[in-house]
Amino acid sequence: MDEKTLVLIKPDGVKRKLMGNIISRFENRGLDISACQLMTLTKEKANEHYGEHLGKPFFDPLIKFITSGPLLAMVVEGDRAQQIVRKMCGATDSALADSGTIRGDYAISKSSNIVHSSDSVESAEREINIFFGS
Repeated sequence: MDEKTLVLIKPDGVKRKLMGNIISRFENRGLDISACQLMTLTKEKANEHYGEHLGKPFFDPLIKFITSGPLLAMVVEGDRAQQIVRKMCGATDSALADSGTIRGDYAISKSSNIVHSSDSVESAEREINIFFGS
């Protein structure tokens, strides 16, 4: 069953010139990039995207980081795309991310962890609409 999921290559990944490597990993796995846009996120759009974290101690630093420079937003499609992409990205905490995952190979810290990927098919639909909806 084909699914869509959202992947963000965060400002640290863009700054470190990892976009091509990350896109290649998804394509080499047989997934398709059906939409892609380089953008600098506004604070309003960042608040909408990370709204479920409002009030948590890491919320303000997260918003500051995600709006600190350009990011690459992508819609990744394929059979079980959401589950496969999450596994390919690895644990959010880079210290716990397995070698061979995007975060395990490239992330420096829990906060500078290179990528975001939707955590469910339902979240993917909501997040894709935030970044690519009308």
